[in-house]
Amino acid sequence: QVQLVESGGGLVQAGESLRLSCAASGRTFSSYLMGWFRQAPGKEREFVAAIPVSSGAIYRDSVKGRFTISRDNALNTGYLQMNSLKPEDTAVYYCAVARSYVMMTRVREYDYWGQGTQVTVSS
Repeated sequence: QVQLVESGGGLVQAGESLRLSCAASGRTFSSYLMGWFRQAPGKEREFVAAIPVSSGAIYRDSVKGRFTISRDNALNTGYLQMNSLKPEDTAVYYCAVARSYVMMTRVREYDYWGQGTQVTVSS
């Protein structure tokens, strides 16, 4: 079992930044692929970014160049730095982990999820 707790969400204006954190407990965080997803009202949950155990990351096209995913395995914590935020980034953001050494972008491929943190970007 892995427990995940997100934090760092809030209300910001367009163009501002937020950094989300995902604190993990339970099984060894460093063994898992970590991903960030988001879900806007009335929409399906969608992939945002993922980072494997070692290095490298992938992003959905709409956040490339603005968002950066990272992890600190020593602290059992993952991060999502979000810059130049846009109103369309408004959503509940979830972190998730998967028992995988390959990149995955689908909701069903992830094994454990946090409760989510709200990000609201005003225009």
